[in-house]
Amino acid sequence: MAKVIIFSGAGISAESGISTFRDNDGLWENHKIEDVCIKGCLDTNRDMTIKFYDMLRTNLKDKEPNHAHKIVAKLKNKYPNEIAVITQNIDDMFEKAGCNDLIHVHGFLKELRCENCNHTLNINYEEQFDKYEDCPKCNNKLRPNIVFFGDEAPKYQEFYKEFDDCEMFIVIGTSGAVVNTDMFLNPDIKISILNNLEPSFYINEEVYTKAIFKPASKAIDEIAGDIEEFLK
Repeated sequence: MAKVIIFSGAGISAESGISTFRDNDGLWENHKIEDVCIKGCLDTNRDMTIKFYDMLRTNLKDKEPNHAHKIVAKLKNKYPNEIAVITQNIDDMFEKAGCNDLIHVHGFLKELRCENCNHTLNINYEEQFDKYEDCPKCNNKLRPNIVFFGDEAPKYQEFYKEFDDCEMFIVIGTSGAVVNTDMFLNPDIKISILNNLEPSFYINEEVYTKAIFKPASKAIDEIAGDIEEFLK
């Protein structure tokens, strides 16, 4: 298990032009969260839900990773066994930056998953609607490989396991509304760094060793320096 965990949310990708999960109006890309991101939405709004994730997936094609993604990827590649990269984001900005060894705890936009056998299929930036309906292994329905509210999230077990040896915890670009990062600050973690654009109601910045309130691309060099110093 890694000594350093870098955990990111929508804030790290916002500078790449990718919309945050929930804006102040409670919408995500002009859709109500309950219509496209709640367990059962594929039963009640299947076409709308699939077309929504098709839109997000195809929009990724021309998006580029920003400086923060690139530095995290560089660190991960330099210290593959010492650093774990874990993200709530479903985009592929880390992959585009050259970081392929990471955990997507909420799923991955470029993948579909069988509702029956859990077989996954990477369709890159294609649309699913009217193209990928049936699983090639068992002929049951395919769905976006996204964790909806109320779904099981099996990747969280991998996330929690990383804390067995974690001594430095980096949080970048998350409000804490979905995952309360404060709860991971156990006595074994010697250094904890929080980076958000601004303070969040859901996060107590005072329990972190350092809090940096600025865009991720502006904070990442300082964070990288702290990680390098810690791993010396």
